[in-house]
Amino acid sequence: MGDNDQVSHWNAPVAGTPVHAVVPVPGSKSLTNRALVLAALADAPARVSGTLRSRDTDLMIGALTALGTRIEGPSGPLAPGDTELVVTPGRLHGADVECGLAGTVMRFVPPVAALATGTSTFDGDPAARVRPQATVLDALRALGADVTGDSLPFSVSGAGSVRGGRVEMDASASSQFVSGLLLSAARFDDGLELVHVGRSGVPSGPHIEMTLAMLRESGVSVEHPTASSWRVAPGPISAVDRVVEPDLSNATPFLAAAAVTGGTVRVPRWPVSTTQPGDAIRGILRDMGASVTLETADGADHGTLVVVGPERLSPVDLDLSAIGELTPTVAALCALATGPSRLTGIAHLRGHETDRLAALAAELTAVGCGVTELDDGLEITPAPLHGAPWRAYADHRMATAGAIVGLVVPGVEVDDIDSTAKTMPGFTTMWAEMLAGRMT
Repeated sequence: MGDNDQVSHWNAPVAGTPVHAVVPVPGSKSLTNRALVLAALADAPARVSGTLRSRDTDLMIGALTALGTRIEGPSGPLAPGDTELVVTPGRLHGADVECGLAGTVMRFVPPVAALATGTSTFDGDPAARVRPQATVLDALRALGADVTGDSLPFSVSGAGSVRGGRVEMDASASSQFVSGLLLSAARFDDGLELVHVGRSGVPSGPHIEMTLAMLRESGVSVEHPTASSWRVAPGPISAVDRVVEPDLSNATPFLAAAAVTGGTVRVPRWPVSTTQPGDAIRGILRDMGASVTLETADGADHGTLVVVGPERLSPVDLDLSAIGELTPTVAALCALATGPSRLTGIAHLRGHETDRLAALAAELTAVGCGVTELDDGLEITPAPLHGAPWRAYADHRMATAGAIVGLVVPGVEVDDIDSTAKTMPGFTTMWAEMLAGRMT
């Protein structure tokens, strides 16, 4: 299944001079899809503004709509370009749910379907069928849901309620297993007591913090008594009108463009305080020698992030366990640094859209970089780089990593640049306008 089968080859443009641009970034995928789930389960209609409209978020809209939620634009039926959405909860019923490659859909929506009446079937792109899924499905079974299957395709047969209660699971493969249960847990009869029992911790902790913060904004009583446990009390989910922040992880390739070309990139509306993991790019770029400044007016809750690239990038030794989604961008930067870098804490990336560790090792090696794949990361040793085909593996962040390398290495050809539509439609236009200095 899937509607993203078209593959487009793209010759990554070289930046002949330092990049100087202002780059507005669309809304956060992570915030958008959490906001949509909470609004679908709320006790009244809510408005979500500044939403990202991409393949992943449109799949979430499609899934919730199929299950009985009404999602409209500001003045009526939803149009493709609408970023202000009015979400009206409805009586949930069984449906066919298309997941594409969206981890948030395949892991956040099954608990919603368990609250519906009737059977819901889930499927997605071929690559999604090998992504870890059994953890959340086994947890739903333990909480009283009727689930058939352990990976895509699978089905959830709902009777209008879920018992809930205590469940143990190993969420070391993805924080989405935790967030997926937490988002719906207030609607379970007995709420939820969730305990992580894996030998390693849950990765991408900031994403769970994002979920907890949004639940509390929605009036849900949620506790995080230990590093590996969470409690959600049963009760209503209040309707909350939300404004979605820019997607900070999607901003990172543009900021990397300043870093690798010695230029300046400015991203407006950067939040002063945020739960988004992408905010960590500020410290990483500083560690690599860039100048990073958040320009804000007194008392403002957001400002303009300004990154000025150094003459040469410094190598780094980083534990990326909490911010694994930044790995492709950081790995591309490391390939262009002055010495070897080490990125660790990211074994869980083997279960993302592709095995990102193997993919990064293969593609950086193909352009001449020295790469050693570790048990939980990568050692990257820069060398003179050359042009070569760059495989994206239908993975949006692999595609943008190729674009970063291509800024300074002629002849990098990304085989599937359209995969960026997963979270950032129009990426190639934004990239070209950045290089031309036309973005405002």
